[in-house]
This record gives sequence, C-alpha cells and structure tokens, in this order.
Amino acid sequence: MSKVTKVPLRLYVNGDRYEVTVEPRRTLADALREDCGLTGTHLGCEHGVCGACTVLVDGQPMRSCLMFAVQAGGSSVRTVEGLAPDDETLHPVQQAFWENHGLQCGFCTPGFLTLTAGYLEEHPDAEEEELRDVLSSNLCRCTGYQNIVKATLAAQRVMRGDDEVSSGEST
Repeated sequence: MSKVTKVPLRLYVNGDRYEVTVEPRRTLADALREDCGLTGTHLGCEHGVCGACTVLVDGQPMRSCLMFAVQAGGSSVRTVEGLAPDDETLHPVQQAFWENHGLQCGFCTPGFLTLTAGYLEEHPDAEEEELRDVLSSNLCRCTGYQNIVKATLAAQRVMRGDDEVSSGEST
C-alpha cells in the first residue's frame, strides 16, 4: 500500500494564519473544520448542491466541499465565524437574520449568512430579484425562503446606511 503524501499549507482564515499539513485531496471544508477547528462551516450534501458549506475565498462565495484546501493556499478565506467584527457585535446580516426570523433549524444558516454578507458587500445596490436569484443557490428546508429574503433586504438597507436597525417587525 502506498503512503499518501501530505503537504504543508498556509491558510489565512478570518484574518488569522493557520499552518496545517493536509493530504492534497482534503477539501477546504474538512480543513476548516478539522485542521483549523472552525466548525461553523457545515457539511450538508458534500456535492456542492446545498450551499451549507459556503465560504468566501478572496471575497467570492465558494462551496468549500468542492474546493481542495491546497487551492485556497495563500488566499483569504472568510467563514461564518469571521463575519462579526467582534464578540459583542453581530454583522448586519447576522442581526437581520435574527430579527427577521431568517433561520430555523440553523443547518443552512452559515452558508446563507456568508453568501449574503459577501454578495451585499460586493453588490450593495442589488435589486430584490437579483438577491432572490443569488439566494436560490443555497437550499433551506425549513423557512420557505420568505424570511431569508426579508432578512437579506433588511441587511442590505443597514449596510447601505438606509436603516439603523434591520427591522422593527416581528412576524
């Protein structure tokens, strides 16, 4: 039986540097969870369909179950743990999802939060139809998407400076 060679890898995740040694076939999701101890990135389908494992790689949403960790070497990776600016303050997307009931069981939530934050940061003036299309790339079995869309629109208003709070509504 041949021995699998492991390679040293430097990952930059949420502003921190991680020096890990991985098999070349290890996914970014597995490296984040097992080698970096960042378990917020969930593994759902492991086929790139559900979006629960979505992270931002150099600002772009990526399915971390489809990307090899070695492909992320030297790149900036942002996970759900890296969204909030500190331990006391939620990211506007996190706050909006909380206030607008955009989360249910929580399994898909990290992928939606990361996808939404990354997209709104790059496209602050996206129209609702465009946001619905982006959100449709991730699957949620619990919410029916209405509150996810509502939360995304509320976060967009806050991130643009149109609102101070995500929503005063409680539905």
